[in-house]
Amino acid sequence: MDLTAVTRYRRATTRADLLLAPGERVLAGGTWLFSEPNRDVTGLVDIMSMPWQPLEVTDAGLRIGATCTIARLLAEPQVAGWSAQPLFGDAANALLASFKIWNEATVVGNVCRAFAAAAMLAACATLDATAEIWGADGNTRHVPVASLPTGNGTNTLQPGDVIRAIDVPARALRGRTSLRKIALAELGRSGAVVTGRRDPDDAITVVVTAATLTPHVVSFPVPPAAERLTEAVRAATDFYTDALGTADWRRHVAGVLATRVLEDLMEAHA
Repeated sequence: MDLTAVTRYRRATTRADLLLAPGERVLAGGTWLFSEPNRDVTGLVDIMSMPWQPLEVTDAGLRIGATCTIARLLAEPQVAGWSAQPLFGDAANALLASFKIWNEATVVGNVCRAFAAAAMLAACATLDATAEIWGADGNTRHVPVASLPTGNGTNTLQPGDVIRAIDVPARALRGRTSLRKIALAELGRSGAVVTGRRDPDDAITVVVTAATLTPHVVSFPVPPAAERLTEAVRAATDFYTDALGTADWRRHVAGVLATRVLEDLMEAHA
């Protein structure tokens, strides 16, 4: 590991334990935290010891605790009527990561990192998930997962904030979903990911990630024409250029993938 400045480690068991001292960082799976030098990190507060259930299935939906690994989420048995549940597996397979990472990385951690290509964030945004955030001031607030990222690797969380859980509503889990992605290299990081959901009432939600700095969500009360969907998707203002693709390429392929997602959703209800 590259955290050479760490001199303190403690295990959290209560909310009071989550109050961070200067230099302390929250530790869950640690797959990103341990991969970078992060020389300003001098202490670790391990939340995997918190008495939280990793997953809770209720009539209201699915509650994904902060200690839930990607592997644990995928191991959850299929719930009757939740036709959108396989989207989590599709998203996990879109990650540039092995099963070993799945066993350590947490779903909430992937959301918190807020990278443009964070596939678990894409799935949660597509399913109208909400994050329950425990603030350092003792207050609790609820924020749509789609609105958490502010850029590639940045988010709205304040110092000391901890995402306690992500709540996925049952109504969204009863929809049909699709995920389409593209990369410039066969095993490269996704240059564009488009996910979609069709609800039982025919409402359509489409989300663009990886191609944009933040999730771009478009919704329609009824299935739109392909041209209208393409226009809405390409209207995003934060397509970006890096070594994995230009902004113009990302804008173009996002529109193409969106039409394929729409076709998938229409076929699913045929």
